[in-house]
Amino acid sequence: MNVLLLNASPRPAGIVSQALDAAASTARQAGAETVKAELYRAPIAPCTGCMRCRATGVCPLPHDAAHELGEAIRRADLLVVGTPTYWSGMAARLKLLFERLVPVFMGESPRGIPQPRLKGRQAVVIAACTTPWPFNLLFRQSRGAVRSVREVLSTGGMRIRSVEIAGTKALDGHLPEAARRKIERLVGRALKTK
Repeated sequence: MNVLLLNASPRPAGIVSQALDAAASTARQAGAETVKAELYRAPIAPCTGCMRCRATGVCPLPHDAAHELGEAIRRADLLVVGTPTYWSGMAARLKLLFERLVPVFMGESPRGIPQPRLKGRQAVVIAACTTPWPFNLLFRQSRGAVRSVREVLSTGGMRIRSVEIAGTKALDGHLPEAARRKIERLVGRALKTK
């Protein structure tokens, strides 16, 4: 069992990082092999919009971390994505990665109809935002980040579970115990159903 954790947070000891560490710990206890990718440290060139990846299935840009992460996503049985919320959406580095990995998530039929390439795989999306509950839901802050990541992953045919952590400004940099338990429960369930 392979678990890939994508950390889109620029803070190495922030709440998103702590949440991913909890997920990794749960996965290791279940006997899974885990890899954690820090996207803010990974050299990823922006997509040029050439569309050649649609025909070849591989991004034609020079080899960088996006190619390696694409292969890691293909191999992963469980993908855990952690992102802070920026303007009701995912972090820019995560979006940059997803733009480069279109052929990993979807192909096209000869008529141009999208076809998922990761059917049956599972994902857990963790989003954190400074807006306190219930305003994070009313103003679609963390919900917007989850929705944007879910859109990409569901295009690939993945089954998705999510955790929203609200009001991080008041948490003094500590992951709430309730969020930790929920993450552990969701990752544990995902590994059992594999």
